[in-house]
Amino acid sequence: MSIIIFLLILAALIFVHELGHFIVAKKFGIRVDEFAIGFPPKIWSKKYGETTYAINSIPFGGYVKIFGENPNEESMAGPDSARSFVNASRLKQAAVLVSGITFNILFAWIVLSISFMSGLTTSVRDSYASYVKDPHIIIIAAQADSPARSAGFVGGETIISLESSGKKISTADVAEVQNFIANSGGAIKIDYKRGNELKTAIVTASEGLIEGRKAIGIAMDTVGIVKLSARKALYEGAKLTGATTENVAIGLYHFVFDAFRGKADFSQISGPVGIVGLVGEASTLGIVYLMSFAAFISINLAVINIIPFPALDGGRLLFVAIEAVRRRAISPKIANALNGAGLALLILLMLVVTYKDIVKMF
Repeated sequence: MSIIIFLLILAALIFVHELGHFIVAKKFGIRVDEFAIGFPPKIWSKKYGETTYAINSIPFGGYVKIFGENPNEESMAGPDSARSFVNASRLKQAAVLVSGITFNILFAWIVLSISFMSGLTTSVRDSYASYVKDPHIIIIAAQADSPARSAGFVGGETIISLESSGKKISTADVAEVQNFIANSGGAIKIDYKRGNELKTAIVTASEGLIEGRKAIGIAMDTVGIVKLSARKALYEGAKLTGATTENVAIGLYHFVFDAFRGKADFSQISGPVGIVGLVGEASTLGIVYLMSFAAFISINLAVINIIPFPALDGGRLLFVAIEAVRRRAISPKIANALNGAGLALLILLMLVVTYKDIVKMF
């Protein structure tokens, strides 16, 4: 089921991204030859006007085939060359290229705004404090080789109550839970919820996990349901979209910088296999949480695409900028060769990340 949900989310995000390119290219009168979800072989296709619309069998991607985006003799000097991407003004080319990224950001904003209107589970912060309903503590992660991990905690569980040495607490205050664990005199009985299933675990706190006090090896946060009016939801959705985009961009910058230094930690990124697992976890928390997770992926897709690397939208934007400065076009052979090499490297990176995902599973 997680795979199906992941494929549906991926198809939606790719559709939104390619729709941006499609709409802006059409608006400028640039010929669009094909709009496809997935990669060939084709499952279904139909031509309306000058454009073929297709659904393909390999679901990890999609594309819009814009006439002249990969320049050749026909697009540069053929009978329909006036409607070619390569012969459009630099400003129009840049607008077409950036439109997919823009649509992914807009999609994230709309989805997050709808999530806030529907009731979004989010961390209890000052800006949301007056709107929070049903505050509770969730376990964000369980440290490897810790008492919590040995007891079966993996992250995503909701703590209901803790009991030790005849004392019992039920609270949404993280500090109170931490103090209770640190001062426990023996085994701790933890009642918790995973998805819709109620569970109980027995854990004994130990020294050494956190300096100065006993702990069981969990990271926690207080979360609650935030439900906002349409106007407030649009505002908070825009703020969250902006903050998330900034954080993703900073994180990606540090990863790329470390990669050039040979110090990149590939275990911190996920490919399709890893994302399927994350989608499965998100789906257990409800449709609204899953929607917000889809928005997060959409933002990641936008930020990755703006990187000035051949084959990505950012790489093509870099070519347009160079051509604008030089006041003459880059040789089509050079541009196509660089984009081909960039695509090959991206596929190689995807294979490496997928391998890491599979290793982590076992």
